[in-house]
Amino acid sequence: MTTVYLALGSNLGDRAANLAAAQRRLAPQVRITLASPVYETAPMYVTDQPSFLNMVLRAQTALGPWELLRHVKDIEAEMGRDLEGGLRFGPRPIDIDILLYGELVMYAPELEIPHPRIAERAFVLAPLADIAGGLQHPAIARSFDDLLATVSGRDTVVRTAMDLSVAV
Repeated sequence: MTTVYLALGSNLGDRAANLAAAQRRLAPQVRITLASPVYETAPMYVTDQPSFLNMVLRAQTALGPWELLRHVKDIEAEMGRDLEGGLRFGPRPIDIDILLYGELVMYAPELEIPHPRIAERAFVLAPLADIAGGLQHPAIARSFDDLLATVSGRDTVVRTAMDLSVAV
């Protein structure tokens, strides 16, 4: 079993229900062991869209990285995300990103691990730091707490009182 960290985000429909449904759909291939608090976040890159709810999960899986990618993309498609014609960084009912896969560092056109934009995304770093702040980014050897302290946009990420952990 490998420890993985996944980022979940939603800004269409019932955002909280979407995050909960995505967590349930990850099982049994992915066993969630810890869920971060939920954050309300302003959209990044394409700003003319609704705000997001974001969270990060720590989980265990026997799936390899490519199998895990296929699994999360299948969940996104089942939940209504347009993976073919949708606007990149546009609105979506669910987005699931593989942030970390153990200590693996890999670069392929369809999959980079660690996720290549972790260090620029406060909406990922805030929930990730909540559950793994002292953990070192395997490619740049800086803690996620340290990365969060230096990232711009921290003021657009607001912790909510929602508890959306499912099967933790």
